[in-house]
Amino acid sequence: MSKPTDRIEIEPVLKPVRGTIRPPGSKSITNRALVCAALAIGPSTLEGALDSEDTRVMVEGLRQLGLSVAVEEAGTRLVVSGRGGRLPASTADIFVGNSGTTIRFLTALCALGHGGYRLDGVARMRERPIGDLLTALNELGADCRGALRDGFPPVEIRGRGLAGGRATVRGNISSQFLSALLMAIPYADSPAELVVSGELVSRPYVEMTLRVMQSFGVTLETEELAVFRAAGKQQYQSCRYEIEPDASAASYFWAAAAITGGEVTVRGLSQDALQGDVKFAQCLAQMGCEVRYEAEGITVSGRAAHGIDVDMNAISDTVQTLAPVALFAAGPTTIRGVGHIRHKETDRIGDLARELRKFGALVEELDDGLRIEPPPAGQVRGATVETYHDHRMAMSLALPGLVVPGVVVLDPGCTAKTYPGYFDDLARLVRGTHK
Repeated sequence: MSKPTDRIEIEPVLKPVRGTIRPPGSKSITNRALVCAALAIGPSTLEGALDSEDTRVMVEGLRQLGLSVAVEEAGTRLVVSGRGGRLPASTADIFVGNSGTTIRFLTALCALGHGGYRLDGVARMRERPIGDLLTALNELGADCRGALRDGFPPVEIRGRGLAGGRATVRGNISSQFLSALLMAIPYADSPAELVVSGELVSRPYVEMTLRVMQSFGVTLETEELAVFRAAGKQQYQSCRYEIEPDASAASYFWAAAAITGGEVTVRGLSQDALQGDVKFAQCLAQMGCEVRYEAEGITVSGRAAHGIDVDMNAISDTVQTLAPVALFAAGPTTIRGVGHIRHKETDRIGDLARELRKFGALVEELDDGLRIEPPPAGQVRGATVETYHDHRMAMSLALPGLVVPGVVVLDPGCTAKTYPGYFDDLARLVRGTHK
């Protein structure tokens, strides 16, 4: 694979991709563990952490709030000195890049502080709604607002702690709003209750949040993920915490097996993993692949033979991964339940549809997803694809290039957001040198 800074051309493989790989740590778990560790009493050590743009802006944000975070072992070990819910800094101006988890989690964290805090990011971040989170925090006694436009970053917080009480949050916009609130409400001055209005998107990410919180010693009362209650004035406890490999990143390597008819094992993940995205392998099984689950790895083998109709609401970060697999399967693939992904790093429905058409697919945008009609067998064509500064577009749209010549990915460096070494790891896997 040639790799200039502004583009990368994918070299087709001459045989099915076979190998074993362990992706870096989960971004979702790393940033949740960082927040819980920052709120805990005493030092916590996070092992297997992800070193990427999204985790670096989180670490730097915590530091600007006066918290100590030591980075060791090339960023894979983080030692966080928690202050028992207290934020040492009374003012902070935090840049979050385009990290949704960082701005949402730190907004809730800053509401626990006492002072003035401002959070801002790149231009795209200012287009990503955060109003539901601000409204819920204000219902719990905070003072938060959009500084330039109501309901959008930059966010200003006049920290005075959370009083507690009852707040309602819509479930159909982003599960990260709810996760941010869940991690903060144990430190409210009095009992707090969160009520989810409507359907909750990406439920596994909320379950992940609760399990990370439990590892740090806090358990909330919940009624089927629709109502959550915290006793108030609880405290996280410091601990040593192991972070799983990123299951969203694993999806690209499983997809490589499905597209080429090979066999790829991802180590460090199991069927009982914390991350719901391991269920992406089940989509491939429905398409005709074989999936084997073991205690320390998940293996996908064989070619994805046919399209499927699937609700991916619970694993929406892997929508872009399934799309290139659908290009090589017989018959259409319909993806449903993911209307909320239009509000991610880019419009992950409209922009994905635009790029898939370059490969020769007929793509229909739906209200809550898309329908992909692949080209006739053997007629997927090469394309130069835009990535829209979205890491998942770059990683996913590289995959057709394993089979089709002439696939060029623009701005491949955007993968630094969650997986800086992605193209190197993909190259080693297809060469059979990655273990």
